[in-house]
Amino acid sequence: MERGSMLAACLLCWSCGVCVVSAIRRADMFPYGALSGDLILAEGDDETSRVLLLPRPLNFYDSRYSQLYVATNGIISAQDLPMEKQYVDDGFPTDFPVVAPFLADIDTSGGRGQIYYRVTETPSVLNRVSREVHRGFPDAKFTPTHVVVATWENVAAYEEQTRTAGPSNKVNTFQAVIGYDETDSYVLFLYPEGGLNFFGTRPKESYNVEIELPARVGFSRGEITYLIFSRTEGPHYSVTSDEQSVKNLYQVGNTGIPGVWLFHTGNSYSFDNIVPASIGGLLVTPPTRGHGLSLDTTTAEYGEFEDYPDNTFDPDNQEEEDDYPLTGGDPEFQTAPAGADHSESLQPASPDAPSSPSEDSGHQVAYGSKDVPLTSEPRYNSEPAERQYAPPNPPEGGAQQTQEQQPQVPLEVVDVYPPHRNEPRLSPGGHVVSVDEDIDFDTGVIQYTTENKETCARFQQQCSQNAFCSDYATGFCCHCRPGFYGNGRYCLPEGAPQRVSGKVSGTVTVGSTPVALNNIDLHAYIVVGDGRAYTAISEVPEPVGWALMPLAPIGELFGWMFALELPNSQAGFKITGAEFTRHAEVIFYPGNQRLSIIQKGRGLDDHNHLTVDTVVSGNVPFLPPGAEVTMDPFKETYQYYPSVATSTSVREFSVVSAERGSESFSFQLKQNITYRDCRHAHRAAVPETLQITMERVFVMYVKEERILRYAITNKISPVGVEPTEPELVNPCYAGNHDCDTTAQCIPLEGRDFQCQCATGYRGDGRNCYDVDECAESLSSCGAHAQCVNLPGSHRCQCQSGYEFGFDGRTCVDVDECSSSPCHISARCVNALGSFQCQCQPGFHGDGFYCSQQEGQTVRPRSQCEQHRDSLQSGGEQGGRPSLGAFVPQCDSVGRYRPLQCHGSTGHCWCVDVRGQERGGTRTPPGTPPTDCDRPDEPERPKTHCEHHRDGVQTTSPEGYPVVGAYVPQCYDSGQYSPSQCHGSTGHCWCVDGNGQERGGTRTPPGTTRTDCSKPDEPERPKTHCEHHRDGVQTTDREGYPIVGAYVPQCDANGQYRSLQCHGSTGHCWCVDVRGQERAGTRTPPGTPPKDCDRPDEPERPKTHCEHHRDGVHTTSPEGHPVVGAYVPQCDAGGQYTPLQCHGSTGHCWCVDGRGQERTGTRTPAGAPPTDCDKPDEPERPKTHCEHHRDGVQTSSPERHPVVGAYVPQCDDSGQYISLQCHGSTGHCWCVDVRGQERRGTRTPPGTTPTDCDKPDEPRTYCEQHRDSVETTSPEGYPLIGVFVPQCDSDGQYTSQQCHGSTGHCWCVDNRGQERAGTRTSSGTPPVDCDKPDEPERPKTHCEHHRDRAQTIGQDGQPIYVPQCDADGQYLPLQCHSPSGHCWCVDNRGQERTGTRTPPGTPPRDCDKPDEPERPKTHCEHNRDGVRTTTPEGQGWIGVFIPLCDAEGQYLPRQCSGSSGYCWCVDSRGQERKGTKTPPHKPSVDCDKPVPVAPTQHPESVCERWRTSLIEHYGGKPEPQQYVPQCEPDGQFSPVQCYGETTYCWCVDQDGREVPGTRSHDVVKPACLPSAAPPTVRPLPRPDVTPPPNADITLLYAQGQKIGALPLNGTRLDGTRSKTLLTLHGSIVVGIAYDCKENQVYWTDLSARTINRASLVAGAEPEILINTNLVSPEGLAVDVKRRLMFWVDSNPDIIETANLDGSGRRTLFGTDLVNPRAIIVVSSTGTLFWTDWNREAPKIESASVDGQNRRVVVSDGIGLPNALTYDSSSGQVCWADAGTKRLECVSPDGSGRRVVHPSLNYPFSMVYYKNHFYYTDWRRDGVIAVNKDSSQITDEYLPDQRSHLYGIAIATTHCLSGSH
Repeated sequence: MERGSMLAACLLCWSCGVCVVSAIRRADMFPYGALSGDLILAEGDDETSRVLLLPRPLNFYDSRYSQLYVATNGIISAQDLPMEKQYVDDGFPTDFPVVAPFLADIDTSGGRGQIYYRVTETPSVLNRVSREVHRGFPDAKFTPTHVVVATWENVAAYEEQTRTAGPSNKVNTFQAVIGYDETDSYVLFLYPEGGLNFFGTRPKESYNVEIELPARVGFSRGEITYLIFSRTEGPHYSVTSDEQSVKNLYQVGNTGIPGVWLFHTGNSYSFDNIVPASIGGLLVTPPTRGHGLSLDTTTAEYGEFEDYPDNTFDPDNQEEEDDYPLTGGDPEFQTAPAGADHSESLQPASPDAPSSPSEDSGHQVAYGSKDVPLTSEPRYNSEPAERQYAPPNPPEGGAQQTQEQQPQVPLEVVDVYPPHRNEPRLSPGGHVVSVDEDIDFDTGVIQYTTENKETCARFQQQCSQNAFCSDYATGFCCHCRPGFYGNGRYCLPEGAPQRVSGKVSGTVTVGSTPVALNNIDLHAYIVVGDGRAYTAISEVPEPVGWALMPLAPIGELFGWMFALELPNSQAGFKITGAEFTRHAEVIFYPGNQRLSIIQKGRGLDDHNHLTVDTVVSGNVPFLPPGAEVTMDPFKETYQYYPSVATSTSVREFSVVSAERGSESFSFQLKQNITYRDCRHAHRAAVPETLQITMERVFVMYVKEERILRYAITNKISPVGVEPTEPELVNPCYAGNHDCDTTAQCIPLEGRDFQCQCATGYRGDGRNCYDVDECAESLSSCGAHAQCVNLPGSHRCQCQSGYEFGFDGRTCVDVDECSSSPCHISARCVNALGSFQCQCQPGFHGDGFYCSQQEGQTVRPRSQCEQHRDSLQSGGEQGGRPSLGAFVPQCDSVGRYRPLQCHGSTGHCWCVDVRGQERGGTRTPPGTPPTDCDRPDEPERPKTHCEHHRDGVQTTSPEGYPVVGAYVPQCYDSGQYSPSQCHGSTGHCWCVDGNGQERGGTRTPPGTTRTDCSKPDEPERPKTHCEHHRDGVQTTDREGYPIVGAYVPQCDANGQYRSLQCHGSTGHCWCVDVRGQERAGTRTPPGTPPKDCDRPDEPERPKTHCEHHRDGVHTTSPEGHPVVGAYVPQCDAGGQYTPLQCHGSTGHCWCVDGRGQERTGTRTPAGAPPTDCDKPDEPERPKTHCEHHRDGVQTSSPERHPVVGAYVPQCDDSGQYISLQCHGSTGHCWCVDVRGQERRGTRTPPGTTPTDCDKPDEPRTYCEQHRDSVETTSPEGYPLIGVFVPQCDSDGQYTSQQCHGSTGHCWCVDNRGQERAGTRTSSGTPPVDCDKPDEPERPKTHCEHHRDRAQTIGQDGQPIYVPQCDADGQYLPLQCHSPSGHCWCVDNRGQERTGTRTPPGTPPRDCDKPDEPERPKTHCEHNRDGVRTTTPEGQGWIGVFIPLCDAEGQYLPRQCSGSSGYCWCVDSRGQERKGTKTPPHKPSVDCDKPVPVAPTQHPESVCERWRTSLIEHYGGKPEPQQYVPQCEPDGQFSPVQCYGETTYCWCVDQDGREVPGTRSHDVVKPACLPSAAPPTVRPLPRPDVTPPPNADITLLYAQGQKIGALPLNGTRLDGTRSKTLLTLHGSIVVGIAYDCKENQVYWTDLSARTINRASLVAGAEPEILINTNLVSPEGLAVDVKRRLMFWVDSNPDIIETANLDGSGRRTLFGTDLVNPRAIIVVSSTGTLFWTDWNREAPKIESASVDGQNRRVVVSDGIGLPNALTYDSSSGQVCWADAGTKRLECVSPDGSGRRVVHPSLNYPFSMVYYKNHFYYTDWRRDGVIAVNKDSSQITDEYLPDQRSHLYGIAIATTHCLSGSH
């Protein structure tokens, strides 16, 4: 049954009787509380539980976690939580992994609620979770082993007590349940009835703004780290988006039970994102207002398009908590009055009953006084009574249908509505369909009248001008008029080509190089008649241009929207219209690069072009320059739901390049297209699935033009439509018809079709011409509107002084007086299309300026004078007057002179008092100007000619004349002058009264004009030839001739001349009366043309040869010859000439009467051809052997021999020779008459071949088995590891069989079947197979486990195989041979805790009973938490396992089993410094104090740098972060790598990178002096992109780049931010700016250098200092003295040097512990720096020469990171990451004050114009603080989330105090 039909049947049955499902009660929640064994979270506002260790790891998304934390704020996390400020007030997603049943600022202080949590294996809980999961996921194979239950009971929101009289009594109760097994995890959210009473919380840092953040409900994977400091947002899933959706949590659900939500949240193999449960395959969730769909986060709600009004309720009958609109209902059902019996609460209503008042709002059904959703297909199963759905009654006369499980809807698809089965008649013209205007519908709960319904009368302007509007019971819908197609809001002429324009932006990372695309142009052209879509993107930078070639999906959108439609299908534009959003994700394989494509349709522009903006972001694989990409044709299935279309597909493409040859790749495409649909019409729904077929895909990047092109041919059809005989497909559907590109192809019977010009075009269908609706008075424009012609259509625009009214079509007068344009002492008088300003009595002037008649001597400037002076001063051009601009002329009192003239063009015209041109007064240069003092004649309406003439733009917006524009000439009466001439081209012609050219009157320049006063001959209609000729475009829009266009020649009567010639190619041919070429008459250039007047011989039908010859395309569509095409040669009778030759290759061959090549007759170029007249020997048919032999390809297409190919040998009669040999491998074998190898006859090279004439003996079963095993590949190479059974001399199986590769042996029965229990491994004595079997017992658990285990892993590594005793039970002591670990197990084979021993230590006595178990120690937790084997049981190489003594304490001496190093540790397991010894060296006695050996080397630069970076990473570097690798003697290892990645390079003895040695390969570079470094591509050259043009710009350091953030006044202008400089592999920390030389300076922690670069385009970095730096951080530039200062926080020194790096010296090297920030005040010559020594932090100062050092501040500070100077107050200010305060103090220590008391985590800071700007590590952004108000006023968060370091101010001029 169709899904929609099933839903309708279910709902119909429900109307007869339904057991209403109410929200769950608290008693229905999972058991919780102290009696259930729960732990209780401490009271407070921001509490986190102790670690909840899981007995077995949990799979969340695609990661495994062994511990969880429960937090006050309604979340469960897999890692310890940060402070709540870092996440509780931020939107989803979070930076860390989260399960969020209700993320909000919750506070349980003062006994306001409890939070319980536990992990349990209780069977009743496990069984209940299992039942819930199988209800929501019927196909899941899931048996939970553990469940985590967390319950928030009666918890309250955080409230500031100063804001309210007392704490609120609103509390919430909810529960999260996590069930999991070895592979999967599922999560339940439960919201009991009455459990949610507040729906959000107020941010703590809302800066006195009254806002409330809705709770966030959903899941977040957390951030994913890559490279060094870069992070990217992981996948996430939101259930809620606003307060309304939070309110709905307990009223709806996705399990069929309100308040119960179920999700699949993880899998150990593959998991992309959260999957919601879906009873019947559909996710039930209420839409938010507007029904948009956010696909960025797979959020289960709408929010894409503009809002539409919600349902209108009667306030008397609807309570506040019941006004939430819910989806899933059906308009055919209404609710009973409140309080009615629920068994009768659903009754069938009138078919016209309302469901929602607007075009796009959802449906609603109410149960009693609660809103309950109807799922699309209810499930009926054995649940408790209160949770069951009543089964529906079957329809009369029919048996009850069995439900079919529907496919699960993609994650992003929500709010799915059933298709409507009954389609009422469309009613144009605004009539109400099936509803009386005066009828009220009273349902008892919802009061509905037609007065509060959106109707065509009020909202018709939302429809296209080519659509009509129809009213329905619940709202209105727009429908395109006949001849147009679309969704009603946007309609296009059927059959016309369509253009698309837009912009492409975003950042694409090619390999490791990010490339920004800044609003580059995209244009597309679609031939709708045959589905061809051409897309071009211009100005694409070269590296990304090659890489984006496979991204044909960018252009596929347009192919889908305007595809060629096969029967029972429709292209996308008919569904989406011109407003939509497409979200696509492309994942490339094998590199797993991900690219996001977002395309937004923004409507149709003034030319009916579709406007689409595209944003691409992500990574794409690198493609070599010059590569070619080929994509095969493919099919893709689109699934359609209301408002959403989705598809998923995998594409393959090949890349051919000179460097790499041919390579194959693929990518996966997932996409969602969201749009608005109209659900009121009840129209037949779009098919659930349609198939798009992309027959030809062409991609190309043109390097010279920097243009990326895609060309795709698209057809859309029902899924599975495959024409079996392509030659029978109608040309309309095949796309190979000859209709004009502006025509529709209309299929008739069979292969017949008809061409019909598209709407807005005329012609015979093969040649169509645009209809000018404006000139022919066919427009729909009303009064005061101008018609503008468009290809295939037109648009209306209001005249000056008018605007479109409410209906969007009628032009109404603009009341200019409403904007008070007149002087304050004047009154405004509105008139139709204009207005007047009149001075009040006692004042005089023009009304725009009025002055008293006496008094003031200097009047203000008038409007004319202001206009004139602004142009003369160049105010609009930056101070320079514009050449050629029109400057108005004013009289002595400042009024506009009545006559105005343009000094450049010579045109003159009259103006009114406002300077507006008076119609009809303009005169061209050289003619007398109009008398402007003469009063206007009573104004007549403009004529068509005058409208036409005045609508032509003859000057540009800047006042320059537009050359080449044709301006019609009108008589004074406004009529067209009969003779019209084009001033630029010199052509002249006659026109009729409508201005239309009279046929045959056009004369070229220099010839006598036609006498237009002479009456026309009775005008005959244009002939087909004349239409054809006049329709050819011979000039482009600028008037230049188009080269190569063919123009037909017509005689005086308009008929085709019998001889036609192409002016460009020189070809000539004869045509018939229809202009069709007469076959055989075409002659090439330079040969005499045919005599076309000579009558044709009685035409015989074309022969096969002539059809073949004439069907070959020898010229391109443009008339250029096609090189290399083979054209068959026919004789005079049309038969194939016996000898055929290829004109390009020179090959010749003989053919038979059908043109088929005769075998063996082909001769190459230069060789004598075969005599084709010589009869063939009587030819016998080819034998099987000869077909086989001749079918083997022995040479490549380039004629090179193919090595290793086997060619069968045939005898003279064509039969297989009985002995066959392989010429390359030397193997020989016997074959039967069919050429099949006879088993057992193959002999290797060098041995005597088998006698193939000897008859075969009958073979036994064993011999057949043995001989059937393939021991060699098809090429003759031996196959390793194949088992070959052994047979005795009689051909029977030998009782003992052994595998030659693995060494396993076993016994078999007489059928060769293995006897159970007889298999022995390699190296153990085999079983005696002659001994009779014992009676067989069933296998034990241990034996099953053992036999399942493979003794050899996939990579050759041995894995763990359990050991069983003779009875099949687990041996108490189990050992893993490869790793040497041993442990005790119980009778189930489970490891007994604390019994594992490492290799080399005595194993435990497993027979000794366990001691009463004590809690694990830190050492045991650490030891047992180390994973020593993979999930498959393979040992991890190189893992360090700590050693613990019997008491669980760390052994004093620890050793690494892999590296051999040993060291001493303290009681916490921390290494004692100086105790590590390398392998084969005596270990330190760890029981004795460790003296520092006199020979021990001091800490090296490498070691100091390593320590510094590890501290910088917080003590725990990520696997991909760079940590210097040092040799045991402290020197740099020659090879350095980023953590565990393959990104490595060579360094010299000082640790400096050896240029050209960077490698991304698995094989690390050879860095020994004896080996040359590998050649790799250099990374992209780092060069400067200048900052935006702004007076003040903030420069900030962000890891591997320096960014520029302009200031607009004091506001952060994030829209203009850009990357100034990208520095791969760097860690930029300190940053400073030299305002005199416009240069930026920075410290690089990774390269240990100090650098600079000029802020000009293309400037490259310059290294100033690269020696003796370990951890350079803060940096300052003294602009006045041309010095720089920096701190090195590892050797703890402050140094200085000249700005070019010379003159380096140490200023301070003592009494410093952790120097961080440093600034210099150039005006006073003073240095300030911070030292965040945790024991005694301080801020110090000194003079720039190192004198007068003293402490400025030392008390009340913690971690003073940031430091700046307030030049306005003369104070030093710092931001403290420890105290969280921003403070200032005078240099003498006085006047200390707190500017802001609660920052997040500041790192660096600058001061400008009363504002502090600091970089923040919590927000990863730039924060602005106002010094006076002490408030945070602004924030900027870069798109790429990673820590920001230093910050500096760049200015166009040096600021006060900086020099």
